[in-house]
Amino acid sequence: MKPTERLNLKEVSDLLNRCWMTHDGMWFYHCLKEFGIARANQLNKAAIKSLAPIEIGRIKKVLGIEKIETFEKFKSFCQDAFDLFIPDFMGARMTFPEKNVLHWEFIPQKCFAFMGMQPLGVIDDYDCGVIYRVACWIDSLGIEYTIDPSIGKCMMHINGFCTGNFRLNLK
Repeated sequence: MKPTERLNLKEVSDLLNRCWMTHDGMWFYHCLKEFGIARANQLNKAAIKSLAPIEIGRIKKVLGIEKIETFEKFKSFCQDAFDLFIPDFMGARMTFPEKNVLHWEFIPQKCFAFMGMQPLGVIDDYDCGVIYRVACWIDSLGIEYTIDPSIGKCMMHINGFCTGNFRLNLK
């Protein structure tokens, strides 16, 4: 048996996401050094926004999903996608406490982006890319929503916690 055959989905997901987040962090770091925090934030959001429809298309294809028209289908889709894209090291919890609500919450002081921006000395000016990515995923699915609180500077840094809700407009 090859060593890779012993790995389970959680181990593979964790490894691939750690590599992806390291790439993402290094990309952000080099943009920061080259252009400053304001431009790095802009480029980060542009990259996330253009990546989201591609990610969503790939996820839908691999999960065999064509349309997401109801909250139950959205919830099922997200749970599967989150299993693939949000390993434990990210410190995030995504839940569905009631119909048409996607709730996010990060373990206090454990958000991977928060922890990555602090040593760079830019946490005061970092625009949250994590929740922005989830919003872009929902946009890519063509689902209307409101978000509370709005996405802006790092809430973990400002408030000591990061939690909020997407309120969806689905059947």
